[in-house]
This record gives sequence, C-alpha cells and structure tokens, in this order.
Amino acid sequence: MGNATFPLVIFCTQRKFNDKSAPDMKYGDLTAEQLKQQFNLHHVSDRVDPYELTKFTAFSNPQSRFAGVYGTARGEALSVGQCAAILFDELRNTSWPFSMYGDYREIINRMFTHMQHEKGADFQDLKLNAALRERIIKDNSNNSTLLAVRKIINDNVDYINKGFPQVLTGQFAYTLSSLVLPKFNDLTDRFNGLGITVHDIHATQITLTQLQVAEKRWSATIKYQCQDHFGLDETDIKNPNFNQFLFFRIWFVLQHYKRFGFKPFMTNMEATFTLSGGLS
Repeated sequence: MGNATFPLVIFCTQRKFNDKSAPDMKYGDLTAEQLKQQFNLHHVSDRVDPYELTKFTAFSNPQSRFAGVYGTARGEALSVGQCAAILFDELRNTSWPFSMYGDYREIINRMFTHMQHEKGADFQDLKLNAALRERIIKDNSNNSTLLAVRKIINDNVDYINKGFPQVLTGQFAYTLSSLVLPKFNDLTDRFNGLGITVHDIHATQITLTQLQVAEKRWSATIKYQCQDHFGLDETDIKNPNFNQFLFFRIWFVLQHYKRFGFKPFMTNMEATFTLSGGLS
C-alpha cells in the first residue's frame, strides 16, 4: 500500500476560487433609473446627489429641515471623480457602527480605499491572516476542522512505512465536508470589523503540505487558504437590514452605478499550523 505524496490538497469547497462570475462581483451594470426603481435608492448620500452630480446644500439635502425652502436650487456641480471621492469619504466615515473596536476595526476603511484606487486587484492583509489563524486555533468544538485533521492523521499514520496511506486520503474530505469551516459571523464580528469585511468566507482550501513520521511520533504542516468577495449583490441591497443604512446604499451605488463602476475584489487569507501526535 503506497504512501501519499505532499503537498496534498485534502479539502476544497465546491465554491470556486477567483469566481468573477459571482453576483457580488458585478460592477457598473445598473442605470440611475434601475437603482431608484428596483432598489429604492433615491436618497443615497447626505453629501451629494450621485445621479445629478451635485453637492447638497442645507436647502437641497432631502434630510435637511430646510429642504425645498428656496425651491429646488442645487449645490455645486461635480465631476464623476469628485463625486465618487466624496462618496468614498462618506463611506469610510459611516463604517464605524460595523467596526467599532478591536484590532481589526481599521481594515474596512483600508478595503474601501483599495476599492477606490486599485481597480479590482486582489487584497490581503496580515491582520486578516491573524484573525483567520485565531478563529481556527481557538475552535475546540466538535466542528473544528483542525482537530479533525489531527485525529485522522493520528489514527491512520503508517509508522512502518513512515507516511500516510494514499488509499485513506479520502477520509479528510469526507470528514471535513460535514464540519463548519472558518467564518466571521458571531455576535462580536458584527462590531469588530470582521463581519463587515469578510463574514461568510466564499471558498476554502486545506492542504497538508508536509508529514514527517518517526518511530513513534509524527508532525505535519497544514495550510488553510481562504478567499472572500468584497462586493454587494442585489440580494444584499434588497435586504431591509442593509438597505436602511446609507453605508450600504453608498457602497452599492459606487459598485453598480454605470457612472462609477468601482470594481469589487477578492480578499485572500491564509494561515499555517503545525500538528503533532504519536503512539500513546
């Protein structure tokens, strides 16, 4: 019976990496009329009218008590670039309710700045890698994928042939497919910046990069690679819990309005772990 060779991908989600055809990766695909009629995005910003490309004044802002007092006079005309820059600033300023505290609270604004300037390029951040690592390693539940991998290796490692039987490698995918993969969707994630930046990770791959077997002990290196989409789709903005906030309205318009069309992007995260075990 032959041994497996490494690195060995032991699990990969059905959802693909780099899936630019996903609904939340669309951009620049909607007109002003579609945004207003289909998604009720009439009032998008407290600073500008993105459809008329004008700044609001105290007398033209729909939220102002003075709105309409002097007719429909408009504020300063803006270029598309000037209007978008103001919207991005407002977006960063309105992000704080979703990212109020902790080590990750500034990531959301770095991601919006990335969206503003980097034209859809992939994003990665060492703090997101640290958050992923912490989430995985602190999971001591029965749903822990890391503990499951350790158990499979420990139960099946071949000390005579100094490896892991190739015929048993399917146990990894079979077991891991029934467990809960890393996510950032608990109560604290709603306020620490992780829920709004990552939330439900789109795709995950777990690789057994190396395995060393001695007479009675083994050690292994496991690598998690995760990818999420930083973008909103139509289902998101139709959700009343999102649509009620200017934050999500601005984000959706910057991404989907034909005049702006700022590209969503892939967020890449990774974490590596060393496992060990042996005969008792």
